[in-house]
Amino acid sequence: MMLHVLLLTVGFVFLVKGADWFVEGAAGIAKKLGIPQLVIGLTIVAMGTSMPEAAVSITSALSGSAGISIGNVVGSNILNILIILGITAVLTNVRIQKTTFRYEIPFMIGITIILMAFGITGNQITFLEGILFWLLFLIFLGYLFVISKKGSVQDEEEIKELPLWKGVLGIIIGGILVVKGSDFAVEGATEIARYFGMSERFIGLTIVAFGTSLPELMTSVTAARRGNADIAIGNIVGSNIFNILFVIGTTALICNVPFDQKFVIDTIVAIFSGVLLWAGTIRYKELRKNCGIVMLLCYAGYFIYLCK
Repeated sequence: MMLHVLLLTVGFVFLVKGADWFVEGAAGIAKKLGIPQLVIGLTIVAMGTSMPEAAVSITSALSGSAGISIGNVVGSNILNILIILGITAVLTNVRIQKTTFRYEIPFMIGITIILMAFGITGNQITFLEGILFWLLFLIFLGYLFVISKKGSVQDEEEIKELPLWKGVLGIIIGGILVVKGSDFAVEGATEIARYFGMSERFIGLTIVAFGTSLPELMTSVTAARRGNADIAIGNIVGSNIFNILFVIGTTALICNVPFDQKFVIDTIVAIFSGVLLWAGTIRYKELRKNCGIVMLLCYAGYFIYLCK
């Protein structure tokens, strides 16, 4: 048992550090090749926080642990809003950009509804539905590019200048860590679930979801402490969109992803979380402490439901 807990922990560490090194290396090479920082930020860096979810979801789907695959994404999206933004809002008021409020949050809610519709109608996410998710993903990237060119979003963090060999090494080592980390995390989580008689759905929605959301948690809390919490909502919403369109879309292109009917309730909670975020920012155009407390209480209620 302790071995599997250690395996799960090592898997999460590998996933987080591997994603960091992979993104840093890829971004460094892109900058070296003269690719604009704007494009790097919208693609490589933005996808970086979804790499743990992607690696775990693809690995679990291929190994037949579909409960972890869907649970990981849906659970991460719920955690990102209710826990990460909840904690951030308790620490400090979090302003929201107009584009995030008007377009990105409704888009996030919309694609979550689409995910639930796909799951209900066929009990799985198919290859064709994966293609649709990828088309929506490309449209979203195009939207990000357009609003960034118009100056509607804040500048990305400065990309580090790296020697070519360091960039290549970062991609190789980071890629290996992400792959092995996902293997360890899925194996450890699956064995822990079996040991305690827990379902893959529960372990995916909680432990694995929390582990793969660590990059978002660290980014948001660190930004809040430094007084840069304004970027937190946009980053979380963007990550949630990436998780559904990129992670589930890519997984479905590799193999059909079974969608257990029990996930309908969890997906409804994910939709509710998005609506709560939108409603909580509609009056003051910022997320305040009282709403953050409500979010944390909502997650506590949801967790109690999962434990039944």
